[in-house]
Amino acid sequence: MNINALVNTLEDKLKQPLPGHDNFYTKIRGSSLKQDIPDINTTKKSAVLIAFYPHEGESYLPFILRPPYDGTHGGQMAFPGGRMEEVDESFTRTALREAEEEIGLKALDVNILGELTEIYIPPSNYWVKPIVGVLDYKPVFFPDEREVDRVLEVPLSRLMNPNALTERKISVRGTRLKTHGFEVEDQWIWGATALMIGELLEVLK
Repeated sequence: MNINALVNTLEDKLKQPLPGHDNFYTKIRGSSLKQDIPDINTTKKSAVLIAFYPHEGESYLPFILRPPYDGTHGGQMAFPGGRMEEVDESFTRTALREAEEEIGLKALDVNILGELTEIYIPPSNYWVKPIVGVLDYKPVFFPDEREVDRVLEVPLSRLMNPNALTERKISVRGTRLKTHGFEVEDQWIWGATALMIGELLEVLK
């Protein structure tokens, strides 16, 4: 899908009721992510940026690979983003600021198209709002090595390929479970980020 067609579709679909995550949850079967969102005032508020841009006639979007560390999300694939700070007047501002800090994306160049359904992540007590935006050019990324091990530039068509969605057995805090995720290059995207992708693909149907 080229960037103009994508923007037209998203501008329309993101104004309509969102599909949420139920279709993806039917594949996950009992994921610990499927929990009621608690009082937002008891959680850590955060936002991520799903930033599309044109490249070689297609629509691309960047993912980051977190450096390995002992925390909940170490070594995982994610969208750029992070915790809301006092200086942020909105979730959109959080997403733009974090993307600029983490991968050098110029916040002023991002046209915001809308947002997806929020996700509560119990292990880290984060309430995450996905913000969707677009740039009219292919950006140059400058990853912060403290927070980003690698930036992966992924064409939307790869995520839309039915073969991209696969099932794996993984170990989470000592518990073995089956869950679904997306194969991207030599990485696997699962958990909350996979839920965001799943809803995005539903929106684009």
